[in-house]
Amino acid sequence: MSIHHITAIAGDPQRNLDFYTGTLGLRLVKVTVNFDDPGTYHFYLGDELGRPGSILTFFPWPRGRPGRHGTGQVGAVSLAIPPASLGFWLERLLSQGVKHEGPTRRFGEQVLELGDPDGLLLELVASRRVSGVGPWEEGPVPAEHAVRGLYGATIWEDGDKGTAGLLQATMGLRPVGEEGNRLRFESASEGIGTVVDLRRTQGFWSGSGGVGTVHHVAFRSQSDQEQLARREELEGLGLGVTPVLDRQYFRSIYFREPGGVLFEIATEAPGFAVDESPAELGTRLQLPPMYQASREQIEQSLPPLRLPLAAAREG
Repeated sequence: MSIHHITAIAGDPQRNLDFYTGTLGLRLVKVTVNFDDPGTYHFYLGDELGRPGSILTFFPWPRGRPGRHGTGQVGAVSLAIPPASLGFWLERLLSQGVKHEGPTRRFGEQVLELGDPDGLLLELVASRRVSGVGPWEEGPVPAEHAVRGLYGATIWEDGDKGTAGLLQATMGLRPVGEEGNRLRFESASEGIGTVVDLRRTQGFWSGSGGVGTVHHVAFRSQSDQEQLARREELEGLGLGVTPVLDRQYFRSIYFREPGGVLFEIATEAPGFAVDESPAELGTRLQLPPMYQASREQIEQSLPPLRLPLAAAREG
């Protein structure tokens, strides 16, 4: 199972959009609300169509408290860039005043470490895994250097309380290497969203959720039938999996893995073009049917936004 998307918590919504669509050049493919809290935006960013494996999503909490990085979390989100683009990204981060470290070498690849405006830990990984993955041609970053999608996620845990076994036996990932306290798993040797690192930090403090931290990581299910089979297996393991929930753009189940990280399994279909054309993705607030009657109240409760593609069309 490869990664479908990763969801994190942001602070100011406009600052979040400006960084990810401007500095990093991702496409905003959907502006909606948190289906469990319609007073909060939910942003989806990714490639041209928001394909599974390219998607990074955010719940912006303008008055939220900062989280604490630690064990029991996805500690770092990695984005994949072409191997030849490392120099371009070094210059871009410097020119835009983004603090970063590296590059350093990890499992034979070059990695740049940086933080977003809320302190979320990010990595740009120059990887041959993206050789067959096309860029978004119309973004602000030259297409040959554009972020191709998620590289993967790094889970921080106090030792290993069964996470490695779950990643292999239930999530279908295979161990492929070990460097220091980092154990690497992959779903495939190429493509996006294919890497999960388990970083075993014995005795490190536990993390707490909040602004600047990852909320959950979602894995791809190719069909409803596969998702239901995984759900039955998880129930048999006593992991307290939720019922199937309709998230408009995919269907989801959620559970906590043995180390405490919230996992989701999300279907690939139906995708983000169910309520907008591909050309219009991310240009206006979309609401699920259950909230359409409350659109006026919801719009008034949400902070105003300047949406990148909508602003470009108006200009």
